[in-house]
Amino acid sequence: MIWSKVIQEIMFFSLTGPGIVGNIFIFVLHVCTFVMGPDKKPVNLILIHLAFSNMIIICSIGIREIAIIAYFRNFLDDYSCKTVIYLRRMARGLSICTTCLLSMVQAITISPRSNLWRKLKPQTAWQVLPYLLLFWIINSLISSNLLYYITAVSSMNGSGTEIHTVNCYMLPSRQEVRWLFLFLMALRDVIFQSLMGWSSGHMAFHLYKHHKQVLYLHRSRIANNSSPEIRATLSTLNLMICFLVFYWADFMFSVYTGSTLRHDFMKLNIKTFLELGYAVLSPLVLISRDVNIAKSGRAH
Repeated sequence: MIWSKVIQEIMFFSLTGPGIVGNIFIFVLHVCTFVMGPDKKPVNLILIHLAFSNMIIICSIGIREIAIIAYFRNFLDDYSCKTVIYLRRMARGLSICTTCLLSMVQAITISPRSNLWRKLKPQTAWQVLPYLLLFWIINSLISSNLLYYITAVSSMNGSGTEIHTVNCYMLPSRQEVRWLFLFLMALRDVIFQSLMGWSSGHMAFHLYKHHKQVLYLHRSRIANNSSPEIRATLSTLNLMICFLVFYWADFMFSVYTGSTLRHDFMKLNIKTFLELGYAVLSPLVLISRDVNIAKSGRAH
């Protein structure tokens, strides 16, 4: 038990530390670029929102994990439980929607100018704000059941309070309510992941065409002269792959743990890793994106 706790602490802090630092870096970088730059690019605002959503995910999971590691049974009261679990669920939805928006904008950006999809591209950063506001409204409503059904373990008198976390418990709800919110979450995920899949396929096809067009160039010249647009497209595609891998791994593992109805330390650690994975790794992909674009800009 001592070694399992040590491993849990090491894994937790090795994930949350770089994740928080990376997302703060992306957030500050693009806020400065957006505020002080001559052009208010929509992508800057989208990346600011994505980094902010990721920070909420990491912080909300971090509060829960600190309580688990330190065995603080009464660490969270009812209000804190509702807030932490609600923010985590909502931020996860915001991350899905924002990642999809980033993918769509990048896919439309590399489309031919004659393509009808180019008319849907936000021309200014302020045109992105209605989309972000809509994401907040959608995910706030989808997660609203948690504000009623989540309570603190300290206020429970029965056993079996390990169903949700060490500190928080989800009260039983009517079957109609449960299936309604599950349906809304599934519908959101299907719609946004379908759009994400379409845009990722479009970007992959464009990169393939670009590769065929430059085959006659020397390989080193291709690497050095890739346009910032191509580099941004490639990094966005890597971000989509990262998201899909962690999303579906988390989904399948959740189905497995839900069917076994057993929650040991190993499963909790794997679940924490999958929940934090995208929020921690996405800023590294974005930092690499910004560095490569900056190098390409200086080369040109």
